[in-house]
Amino acid sequence: MVKIGEDRAERLDIVPARFQVIVTVRPEYACRRCDAGISQAAAPHWLIEGGLPTEGTLAHAAVSKYADHLPLYRRCRICGRGGVNLDRSTLATWVAASRPAIWPRLRTGCRSRLKRSGRLFMDETRAPVLDPAAGKTKTGYLWALTRDDRGWNGGDPPAVVFTYAPGRSGSHAMDILTGFNGILQVDGHAGYDALAEPRRVGGTPLTLACCWAHARRKLHDICQKDGSEIAAEGLRRIARICKIEASIRGHAPEERLAIRQAQSAPLIADLPQVADPSAQRRSGKTIPRIVF
Repeated sequence: MVKIGEDRAERLDIVPARFQVIVTVRPEYACRRCDAGISQAAAPHWLIEGGLPTEGTLAHAAVSKYADHLPLYRRCRICGRGGVNLDRSTLATWVAASRPAIWPRLRTGCRSRLKRSGRLFMDETRAPVLDPAAGKTKTGYLWALTRDDRGWNGGDPPAVVFTYAPGRSGSHAMDILTGFNGILQVDGHAGYDALAEPRRVGGTPLTLACCWAHARRKLHDICQKDGSEIAAEGLRRIARICKIEASIRGHAPEERLAIRQAQSAPLIADLPQVADPSAQRRSGKTIPRIVF
């Protein structure tokens, strides 16, 4: 028989994760002709000295928890199906033990890369924190510093770094953003205002790009409450701006800038006067600061 061809079919298969035991053997040697004592190779360095898990096991536990958002009790069940019975407290200890080796490098590396960007986004959110002295939880804050330009044809990979702080004061944002100079997208929280002022510590004054969604929320509340036509006009203009942004998403930065200057800028130029028609007739000292 002579081969004249072949048919080939490819199928996707999976090899489930399995556990294995790595045995490290360190023989002891002694000389029969002298009294030099016993010689043995030094023990390798382990993150948990004398512990059961290897560095790969610790890394897998950390990735499962923080990247795949898999709770530890579910991870214990998965290990049980593989023939390894682990208590959740044991797995928690392993994750905590891997933190000193992973977190400083990861946090420093990601934060330094983010701060080299020209534009970042920052926001803070409440996080309950255990307070053993009081026997209850207290309110802390997670500050997120992130970059994601995939929807705007950006070349930098997305990234986010969370920093815990006990409060919402703008001083925490000042510390986190030390070394960053550029545009910062934020909501209307007054704690960010100092970042755009000459008194900013850790860099030059930032350019704050405020959120249209937060501005729209206030107008929407007014419109729903008393049917204000002024608020309704503000909502209509913001809706047109959002449509313009949707139409240019993914375009080159220069093209987006040109379209915004031609179409969006006229909608924004007289927006404070639309929101308050009497502003031009009043003293500048009595006109409230309105940020759009």
